[in-house]
Amino acid sequence: MKFLLVVPPLTGHVAPLRAVAAELVGRGHDVAWCGPEPTTSELTRAGRVYPAGDALDFAVERRPEGLRGFAALKYLWEQYLVPLADAMVPGVETAVAEFRPDVVVTDQQAFAGALVASRRGLPWVTSASTSTELGDPLGAMPKIAAWVDGLQEGLRARHQVACGDLRFSPDLILAFTTVSLTGPIADMGAVRFVGPALAPAPPVGFSWDRLDGRPLVLATLGTANAALGRRFLSECVDALAGMPEVQGLVVDPTGELLSEDVLVVKRIPQAEVVRKAAAVICHGGHNTVSETLASGLPLVIAPIRDDQSMLAQQVEAAGAGLRLRFDRAKAPDIRDTVTEVLTEPAYAAAAARVRASFTAAGGVVAAADHLEALP
Repeated sequence: MKFLLVVPPLTGHVAPLRAVAAELVGRGHDVAWCGPEPTTSELTRAGRVYPAGDALDFAVERRPEGLRGFAALKYLWEQYLVPLADAMVPGVETAVAEFRPDVVVTDQQAFAGALVASRRGLPWVTSASTSTELGDPLGAMPKIAAWVDGLQEGLRARHQVACGDLRFSPDLILAFTTVSLTGPIADMGAVRFVGPALAPAPPVGFSWDRLDGRPLVLATLGTANAALGRRFLSECVDALAGMPEVQGLVVDPTGELLSEDVLVVKRIPQAEVVRKAAAVICHGGHNTVSETLASGLPLVIAPIRDDQSMLAQQVEAAGAGLRLRFDRAKAPDIRDTVTEVLTEPAYAAAAARVRASFTAAGGVVAAADHLEALP
């Protein structure tokens, strides 16, 4: 079979599909990618990428800092998702015409894949790299839900497509999580929970001999929050410096933070470091949360924006971690919360239950099986 993978220029959204693509290729299928360049080529490291828009126009660094609540949602839809779809449609059309895929697999935030596949009568699959939309977060806010529906209707009208919600394929929705983390979903429909699809990351140098054997606590805010996260990471350094019973490791991409008592580095091989950790402090990015829970570790989450607040809520509801206020947490708050998740066995036990559910869901193998089963 031939699969066209349509993605936005966002690391966390490409990562799970990269692992699925490798599995499909290993089974003898033909896989091509389509997305804004040059970021799509950089993130996928694939040989066949069809360009669809300019990634510089949609770099997350261009988003205004400090957006919260509805202001953040409004910006996401009006200034990012909808313009991204409009910009990507011509490139996706070219990719479909030249590659002639049997199936289009499109990220939940890359509406262009759904638009073009629907217009051409092709089967399309939603890649739900995060669980946020699955629980109908706008269900209790009908006016906002109607506003989102109106934006989608505008997209469908402009591109002459008569289909349903562009976020949800009627054929298959691959959810890279499990019900143990999301909680029950009211309308399962075409949703198939496969658990995380964790792709190998590019090699990053790290001085492993600097780890001294104490329980390791990692603090990281991902790749897109360098300047915004400086205050919080500074508080993490102070908090972990005051905990001699653990070894703190803080990832500061700016290279501005210094400490004699805490390891502070600009980059790490995150998956390998997480496997050696005792707990992780993060912003609630889906990949970091998944990597941590896949290792059975408790979390301390300080969500910044987008789906991170809901992921923090899911982790707390599952009993696998605690939440902090990103813009208010001080070193004592962080220290007390880390101490709580490390010393109360219930958090590690809950994280282990989620890890077991991830393993049982099947990951990339299950995702590829579902894709192969499409008519």
